[in-house]
This record gives sequence, C-alpha cells and structure tokens, in this order.
Amino acid sequence: MQRAIAGTVLAACAGWLALGQSPEAPRKFEIADVHPSAKGSNQQSRSGLEHGGRYEVKNATMADLAGLAYGFATDKVWGGPNWLEMDRFDVLAKAPADASSDARKLMLQALLEDRFKLVVHKDTKPVPAMALTVGKKPLLKEASGSEEKGCKLQTGSGGQPESGRVMFSNSDGTTTTLSLGPGMTIQYSCRNVTMADFADALHTMRSTSLGSKPILDETGLKGSWNFDIRYSLTMFGPGPMGNAGDRISFYDALDKQLGLKLEEKPVPTPVIVVDSVNRKPSENPPGVAEALPAIAAPTEFEVASMKPSDPDARRFRFQVQPGGGLLAEGMTLRFLINRAFNTNNNDLVVGLPKFVDTDRYDIVAKAPSGATEGARMDLESLAPMIRALLVDRCKMTYHTEDRPVSAYSLVAAKPKMKKADPDSRTSCKYAASPPPGTPAGSRVLTCQNATMAQFADRLQGATMDLSWPVLDATGIEGGWDFTLTFSQIAGMAMNFGGGDPGQPAAAVPSAAEPVGGNTIFEAVEKQLGLKLEKQKRTMPVIVIDRFEKPTEN
Repeated sequence: MQRAIAGTVLAACAGWLALGQSPEAPRKFEIADVHPSAKGSNQQSRSGLEHGGRYEVKNATMADLAGLAYGFATDKVWGGPNWLEMDRFDVLAKAPADASSDARKLMLQALLEDRFKLVVHKDTKPVPAMALTVGKKPLLKEASGSEEKGCKLQTGSGGQPESGRVMFSNSDGTTTTLSLGPGMTIQYSCRNVTMADFADALHTMRSTSLGSKPILDETGLKGSWNFDIRYSLTMFGPGPMGNAGDRISFYDALDKQLGLKLEEKPVPTPVIVVDSVNRKPSENPPGVAEALPAIAAPTEFEVASMKPSDPDARRFRFQVQPGGGLLAEGMTLRFLINRAFNTNNNDLVVGLPKFVDTDRYDIVAKAPSGATEGARMDLESLAPMIRALLVDRCKMTYHTEDRPVSAYSLVAAKPKMKKADPDSRTSCKYAASPPPGTPAGSRVLTCQNATMAQFADRLQGATMDLSWPVLDATGIEGGWDFTLTFSQIAGMAMNFGGGDPGQPAAAVPSAAEPVGGNTIFEAVEKQLGLKLEKQKRTMPVIVIDRFEKPTEN
C-alpha cells in the first residue's frame, strides 16, 4: 500500500512544483491559436503532439488542459464550474524547438492563465483506488522460492479448446500471437510472486480493464505464491468473438479462480482544484493564421502492397506505423472501406457487394518520404490514403446523396433518474474499469448533471444500432445523475465485419440480441425509464457506384 501511495504522490510532484515556479527558460508560447473544437462523435482528447516546435492539443476539455499543464490525470482535477468536462477546445501553439517537456507544461499553464484566466491551487482529496483483498478462501499454492519470478502471458489456450487467435503488438516493436480459449480467454501463469508484486503487475496485464487507479495490496498474505488466471479479452477491435456464454470477466476470474477480490476505496491523493476559469477564451492575436499554417497530410501512399490474407491464418491487426505507414492483417474489405471514410457506421456507406464482408486482406503501405513531417498521423489523416488505395486497386467510385435511414430518438417512458445538483460538474463518460460484478463485455456510462440532449449525444456509437445521431425527444429539462450498464459484445463483432475468419457477418448475433447483460435498448428502458424508438430520418450517405475485388500488386 505504501509503495502505491508513494507512486501517486511522486507522479504529482511535477505538477505541485510547477505551481509558482519561475524558471529562466521562456515561459510563454511564441504564438497560440485557441478555439472551440469542432462538434463530432469522437470524445477523446489528443494532446502534446510536438512537430518541429508546433505544439497541439485537440478536442480537450478544460479538465484535460489543466491536468496536462500541471502534470495531473484528468480525474485529479477537482472543482471548477459545471462545464469543465464538457466544453472542448483545440490549442495549436509555437514553442522553441528545443523546449523541454517541463518547459512546454509551463507554457501551457501561462496560456491557460492568460486566455482563460485559469486559477488553481493544490490540495489533497479522497480519490478512488482499488484494494486487492482476500475473499472467502484464497485458492493459491505456496511457492517453493525456486521458480522464475513473475506473471507471464501464455501464448497457448491453457489446455482449453482453441476458439481463435489474436495478435498483440509489444512495446519493443515485436508482435505476439495468442491462441484463445473458449469465450476469447487468455491465461497468465504467475510464479513465485508476492501479493504486492501481483498488485503492481495488474496494470501491465492484457485486457484487465482496470483503468489508471492505484492498486493496493490489502490481502495480508505473506510469502510468495504460484497460480494461473484465465479471463476473457475486453476487445474493441477486430478478432474472434467466441460464445458469449463462455466469457468470464477479470473480476470473476480473480474471485472464482484465486479467491481474491478487487474493491474500490478512497485514498488521500494530491489533486489540483480549479478556483476560477472563463468559459470563453480571449481572442487569438493577429497573425495566427500566418504563423501557424495548416500542414497538409499526404493523400496517397508512396508504395502499397495489398494481397488476400492466408485463409488458414487467424491474425487480426490494423496499425498506423511511424512516419505514416500502415500495417494490416486479416482485415475485411468492409473494415478497410470504413477506415477509408473514417467511420464505424456500416450504414453510412451503401451499395457494396457481399464479398466485402467475407474477403480479408493484408496491407503493407508507406507514406511519401517527408510528407508526414509536422503532421499528426492517425485514423483521420490515414483515411484519404486508404481511400486512394481502394480507388486504385478496387476501382472504387462513389458519390454522396441524402437517403432515408433507420435512426433512433430518445423518449420518456417512466423516468427514474436522480435530479442533479445544478452546481455539480457536468460529465457523461464511460468507465475505464467497470466495477466488480459487471457482466463480461459490458460498458458502463456514468452521467452527472447531464441534460437529456447531452446523454443522447453520448449514445451515438454506443453500439452499431446507434451509428446515427440520437435525437433527444424526451421533453425532460434540467440535469440528471444516472449510470447505464449495457452489453456491447455483438456490436463489437459487427463493427469489424464478422466474427471468426470465414464466418460471414450475417452469422454474428445482431446488437439487439441478448449476449450476457442488457442490450442498450433494454438498459435504457429498465435502468432509466426511457426508450429508444426507431424512426426514418433523411441523412447524407456515401453511395458506392463501383467496387471490384483488388487487382494484383
């Protein structure tokens, strides 16, 4: 416990010291553009991207910006007005090319103080942490002390029938292919480990979904132990889905296989508290557009290989490579087409032949040399290059037109939500670590002082059935507190064009079928007393006029 708390304190020290520092190095950006982010379904912040002196923060809330500036995680930014986690901003600034990371933090602090009049102070607050404890009876075997120390991921299926394979990228650039057991299970073998070692290792283990909370050893178990643990991957990407009935959450595996539990508890933790901040930044200085011109990303690959995947291979990978390259294995054409238009909405792209859901391809591609210098390469900037590749190799042609689509409206049935304190901070976000007892494959959305319109916005993309914007038709005013827990297993499978290789997407359960836990539709009605009603709505869609199987390299 002491080690975990000490780590939390040390992680915050940089932020504490920055408050009030007066270094000799430049403390301000040379020039900066600050403006509200464009509205979209992507709620993730992208920050600290340095390109030859260009410093970028995209789609960041004020809580994100303050945390980044003072060296704190967003959940350790307390206080402030109720919009602190809802309004989003983009920051593009020019800093000296040799500015250190600490210097850039000080520059961001100065920017927030100048443009938003941000005032903060340091404090200590009870922040949720996880405690590893003993259940009714520990199911561990005492180690002899001669075993090789540590918890190792097993590449086999742990003696279970193999349900598929998945490939992971390692931090050293290598890859590891795992054979999955029933329910997409993986296995770790831990030998000669203390409970403190195990608590420290939990954040490094694949797919435990424990978020960033500190994990404290409160088992009281002394000595070293041997044990195995098998649990299901929490996968939001391409791969075999397996039978939902065979899935086991990490929490359940910990309890049933080891006799241990993870429980949330508050721990005194360093935080920063927002005393005051303006909602609207001051105007950008003259000359911003000339000083910080937009950097055009490349629109096509310099060289690309696209070939059918080995039908016997069960590998699934889609990676943006350093310098703007792409490495993909086992991807359906449907998935590649969606990436070409930067969408997860299958209904947005229509007119495709049936083979796009079954035929799988491998791609190795490289962006033009030097073309990505100063440009952020992500799925958004990769899209036009993939689109150009499909135009070239698959003879793809397309146009956009308005068509009727099946979308949803949120309506009131018998509302049973808690009226919020209007002064509390507004937020509506998915839990990084679902609480113990949550069915495997579930997502947990917690909203605080959120309007029904804000809740409807967050529902888009929650499952494949909600791929279009959800309209608020509840007629309910004000802010509300509530939590929604629903299954997303089926939606994940359909999102990537099918389940196991060779299995057509139509064979995968639809997102409205029960697959362990409530569907989004059941959860909204049972847990909140609201309903999602389907309706026809006219929306712009991309119509594919021509699409052929890829030509040879």
